[in-house]
Amino acid sequence: MNTSGDDTEFGFFEEAPTRERAERPRRRARPERGAPRRPTPPPGAIGLARLAGLIALAIAVVIGLVFWVGSCQGQSKHDEYAAYLGKIMPLAQSSARIGTEFASELSARSVSLSDFEAKLGAWSQAEQQDYAAAQRLQPPGPLQTAQAQVLSTFQLRALGLAGLENTLTAAKSQSTPPSAATVANTMAAQAQLLSSSDIVWTELFRGPVTATLSQEGVTGVIVPGSQFVTDPGVITSRYFAILYQRLGSATTGGGGGGGGGGGGGGAAKGLHGSALIGVAAVEGGKTTTLSETSPATVAVSAGLVVQVTFEDSGTFPEVKIPVTLNVIVSGNSVFTKTETVDSILAKHQTTVSFSSLQVPPAAFGHSAQISVKIGQVPGEVRLDNNAATYPVLFQLAPS
Repeated sequence: MNTSGDDTEFGFFEEAPTRERAERPRRRARPERGAPRRPTPPPGAIGLARLAGLIALAIAVVIGLVFWVGSCQGQSKHDEYAAYLGKIMPLAQSSARIGTEFASELSARSVSLSDFEAKLGAWSQAEQQDYAAAQRLQPPGPLQTAQAQVLSTFQLRALGLAGLENTLTAAKSQSTPPSAATVANTMAAQAQLLSSSDIVWTELFRGPVTATLSQEGVTGVIVPGSQFVTDPGVITSRYFAILYQRLGSATTGGGGGGGGGGGGGGAAKGLHGSALIGVAAVEGGKTTTLSETSPATVAVSAGLVVQVTFEDSGTFPEVKIPVTLNVIVSGNSVFTKTETVDSILAKHQTTVSFSSLQVPPAAFGHSAQISVKIGQVPGEVRLDNNAATYPVLFQLAPS
């Protein structure tokens, strides 16, 4: 038996090796001679680069936080000022509203002593309430001084109004009433407190607060105004003399005939009324007195002024007297204007000037009239001397 053949057959059925032949490690390709070598970073360079990046990121975060905190602080400051001044606003408006009511009462056509005294007391109480409300406010630190001026303003107004009330009460209680001039001077002195309150508010509160807001960089916040005396003319001795005569006459009921009726009640018993004295046209320095009986030639230009003079023919001062001028052409009214006289003393005269008269072309070359009427005052009975109509011929003034 040939054994070599058997060996060959057994070798065919032998299993393949289970382990793969280990691969031979690859050799790094050597750089060609003459090619530049990649620089190798020095030891620790990568760590330093990472640290620098982290530092830069931290700085950016800190800067962002600083701006964010600053923005929050700015908004907080704005809100603080806005909240304080927002609470001051209604108090300032309430106080100024009292000033408007006070001035309106001074010039009212019908006023009584008891009503006026009661209103003075009520107004003074209202100012004290504004003072108490302002006292409870907490202003921002830089506005502490300005806050004190708010309190001073309300205090001056309360004292001024109370002083006026006390002056009238004292005058009424005396067995021998003081003269109108004496009472008027005392009232004018008390009223100076009201004027002073406006100065305090404007110069010591509003101005400094506005400056502080600018310094603090606060914008969009309104600093309220509060003016009590809008017309200084109504708190003078002359005006208070008129007022006192009207108030005094309403309680004593003096004087002169012709009392009663007409003009809408509430007037002092006695003689009331107005008397038209005359009318003149003034143009280019030339005065033309109008006549009720013969036509007067009136030169018309932009500077034409018609002056109406009348007198308080009663025994009491009057207020708010309307004076109306009417231009009539061929029986039709072509221009009407009314001016109001604030006050006039008994037996005194005043002149009302009408300017900017709009005389239409139809008035030239035709018969025309200027009609004037003094409005009826409370208690006035006689009205036949309040009005007049004057025939005129309108012509263009020489250029």
